[in-house]
Amino acid sequence: MNDILGDWKRTHYCGHLSAADIGREVCLMGWVMRRRDHGGLIFIDLRDREGIVQLALDPDRDPEAHAKADRVRNEFVVAARGMVSRRPEGTVNPRMTTGEVEIEVRELRILNTAKTPPFMIDEFGEVAENIRLKHRFLDLRRPALQQNLMLRHRVARTVRTYLDGQGFLEIETPVLTKSTPEGARDYLVPSRVNPGTFYALPQSPQLFKQLLMVSGFDRYCQIVKCFRDEDLRADRQPEFTQIDCEMSFVNRDDVLAVMEGMIATVFREALGVEVQLPMQRMTYAEAMERFGVDNPDLRFGLELRDISAIVDGCGFKVFTDALAGGGLVKAMNAKGCAGFSRKEMDDLTDFVKIYGAKGLAYVKVTEDGWQSPIAKFFDAETMAEIDKTLGSAPGDLLLFSADTFRVANESLGRLRVHLGNKLGLTRKDEFRFVWVTDFPLLEWDGETRRHVAVHHPFTAPMDEDVPLLDTDPGKARAKAYDLVLNGSEIGGGSIRIHDQAVQSKMFNLMGIGAEEAREKFGFLLDALEFGAPPHGGIAFGLDRLVMILTGSDSIRDVIAFPKTQKATCLMSEAPGVVDEKQLRELSIRLATRPK
Repeated sequence: MNDILGDWKRTHYCGHLSAADIGREVCLMGWVMRRRDHGGLIFIDLRDREGIVQLALDPDRDPEAHAKADRVRNEFVVAARGMVSRRPEGTVNPRMTTGEVEIEVRELRILNTAKTPPFMIDEFGEVAENIRLKHRFLDLRRPALQQNLMLRHRVARTVRTYLDGQGFLEIETPVLTKSTPEGARDYLVPSRVNPGTFYALPQSPQLFKQLLMVSGFDRYCQIVKCFRDEDLRADRQPEFTQIDCEMSFVNRDDVLAVMEGMIATVFREALGVEVQLPMQRMTYAEAMERFGVDNPDLRFGLELRDISAIVDGCGFKVFTDALAGGGLVKAMNAKGCAGFSRKEMDDLTDFVKIYGAKGLAYVKVTEDGWQSPIAKFFDAETMAEIDKTLGSAPGDLLLFSADTFRVANESLGRLRVHLGNKLGLTRKDEFRFVWVTDFPLLEWDGETRRHVAVHHPFTAPMDEDVPLLDTDPGKARAKAYDLVLNGSEIGGGSIRIHDQAVQSKMFNLMGIGAEEAREKFGFLLDALEFGAPPHGGIAFGLDRLVMILTGSDSIRDVIAFPKTQKATCLMSEAPGVVDEKQLRELSIRLATRPK
């Protein structure tokens, strides 16, 4: 079979040509984005990953090439030889980077034909996402997606270069590991050679990177695939990529300083944006007090206020019942929103119910005072104190949530973000970073009747809070930290427990007895007895970070072959059914047959 390319060698990418190349002979290869016949002259917009350039085919210049162009259709793969020339006056396209030039084609080869695609590659606004994902190999030809993935490549390259300069070693950790079901559900892999046993795909390289610190590697990094069998959403996938780091002989400030430098370098290289350093810091307690959530979006105001002390003893039963039950009353001033319609208020009420709230109390502030069904429960002094605390003025909308600490904060905190987007208070080209620190170490799980780790069981308590582990563990704070960007947690980590006795105590507080701890984490406990250095680290979600960098609304737009919200791949039809022979080899019998 003859080589279809023969002696033709591509000289340039389509998008790299400019007026500086006028007069140069070039050879281009790519896909036909569109073909236009102008009564003899044929124009082809040729596309590759770097951009688009216009080919001009004149029957007087090369009849054979013109005849081939007459057969070309969208998405045909073609190669063209010709000269770069300036476009005729009046035909320059300022919207294209190559809009000043065109290629006077002297030879054209059709390298492959193509069926009519199910959607226009350059016009995707009305295409359902399931159709795009089914034909992902075509979807990925779209310039926007290609730009996303090329930026992702540049981010990964920048991260590796920066971390290498900071003395980090990239070391691969196992993909087939042991299941330690303390967090999200594991993806399990049956072992053929050890019937009845299973590997787990890693949710994180956490234990292995700690062992690398015990092994003396001092600074570890890895851009690594991780897996969690959990419900999905726009910024979550069953398999995701982490920028994973661990450092020895460091405290929290050391880790934060190195990681701030990495993020600043990424933004400089990827977007040309200078990030202000050092980044802002905020304790968990302050974040909850002001924003109701531990991942606050600092691009806008609408801060929350705790008015429990002001309304304590008022006649409004919803408030008094919440306070009597140990809860609190939080409030927010939605400036200038008193004109919201009844339907808009009903929509806001439905929104907070998603987060467990039973309802949403509100007050519309007018020139004549409060307009609200709850106004009758407050005397003039109480209303004045609430107005002062919330800074209210005529035209404002006051929103209230009365419930447990978690529900009151989260429902109003999430509503704050919802309103910020609804009111146009957020901009995708504005980047506000904040480190959230001093998280609770443990929280009580009423269902299992035991403490659970807020981050993970290997997070060290604050030094001054170690005595609380014996007296009041629920009040102990962790040496944990999250980096939040525009309301999204893009990274999280902690200083780890490096003392075996403290680690055993942590397991005991979580209801993990000595025997169970030995069974699940024996290798870590053993390692901690052989000279573990003080160490800490962090992991960043690469997918989520690139999603923010590109201004994408979905994490699927920055992953080459993503899964749907049902954890399926519409293109390859994974997961799939396996035959009985494979199941027998794995000693597996299905309790439920797949549909």
